[in-house]
Formats: sequence, C-alpha cells, structure tokens
Amino acid sequence: MRVVLAGAPGAGKGTQAKFIAKHYGIPQISTGDIFRANIAAQTELGKEAKRFMDAGDLVPDEVTIGIVRDRLAQDDARAGFLLDGFPRTVHQAVALNKTLSELGTPLDVVLELQIEDDEVVRRLSGRRTCRKCGHVWHVEFDPPAQEGVCDVCGSELFQRDDDLPETIRRRIEVYNEQTAPLVGFYTAAGLLRGITAQGPVDEITERAIETLKTAADD
Repeated sequence: MRVVLAGAPGAGKGTQAKFIAKHYGIPQISTGDIFRANIAAQTELGKEAKRFMDAGDLVPDEVTIGIVRDRLAQDDARAGFLLDGFPRTVHQAVALNKTLSELGTPLDVVLELQIEDDEVVRRLSGRRTCRKCGHVWHVEFDPPAQEGVCDVCGSELFQRDDDLPETIRRRIEVYNEQTAPLVGFYTAAGLLRGITAQGPVDEITERAIETLKTAADD
C-alpha cells in the first residue's frame, strides 16, 4: 500500500499515520519528523526550516522534495509507504509523481482527514512542550499533574511559537491557500478519499482502515 495522508495542521495525521503504517507494515515517512530532528541537531537545514515553521509558513519546496526523494529511494519503501505531511502543494505533488514514476512505485490512494478550523485551534493551542525532555502535554486532553511542570522530568513546560492561536490561524490560511488545491488535483486523478477526523482516535482509525481497504479493492 502506497498512501499519502493529507489534512490541515492538527487533523491528527501523525497519530493516524502511526496506526495505519503499523496495520500495513509499511514505513511512515514524515517530513515534520525529519525537520524536527534537524532542528534539534541545529543543522543548517534545521535552522532554515525552523525560521519558516515558527512563522507558520511552509518550508521551501526544493528542500522538502529533495528530502522525500532520498527517503523513498531507500529499500524499506520499495514495497509500500505512508507519506505524512507531504506533498503540501500541487507543485510538490507533481514532483512526487515524477519521483514515484522513476522508482516504479505509483500511489494507491490519498486519504484526506477532514476537520473544522475551530477544532484545529483547540487541539494545537493546548499543547505544552517540556523544555528539557521534549515531551508534549495538552492542557485539556493530556494535562500534567502540576500545571506548567513536566511529569516525566520535572522541567518547565512552554507553548511553542507554532502552537500560538494566531500562528495556528496563519497555518490554516497557508493550508487553504497552498495545500487545499491538492484535493482537486488528486480528485481529478481518482486517488482522493476523505474521512471525518473528529471523534475518538480509535474510531477515526477504523474509518481510515476501512476507507483504504475499499480504495484498494476499487
């Protein structure tokens, strides 16, 4: 199974990607994880990516496309993969199609997680990150025992710049302007399937697996 997981920031792509990848036994390829690893290591790529991410903007295409191309060429992605967070623009989608054509591994389905804007803000603005160990808590869904203090290591929790409500609204605007056209692109290609991404996590996963199974049978 070769899957692209699409949806607005906060739609739950990272969570669902893990469950779907495990179900199919395929690697989860997350551009966000790759960028965060580089940011933590303070590489040149990480510094460049952080500047855009903190402002709620997308990392430039040439950087992202190169990273994804290298990852898809690795042996464990030959039999299938799940792309989480890529492509985000039609230009990236065209570049992905070219890469997959060269590798002989065309996409099977694009699964869109659909969610309301207000729910995105609620989910993301409640996140708090530990300054020391990096564990992420949520003031509503997964609060620490003591407000502002990490249960894991006892260090201070803070709200990342990209989790501020105004930055989240900006990220949604960027998604609607640059990423939402992917819906039309992949609909025209006959690859798009959509599910609601609101409700209990396990129910969303069930909907996702059933939709992917139906798509594979078509």
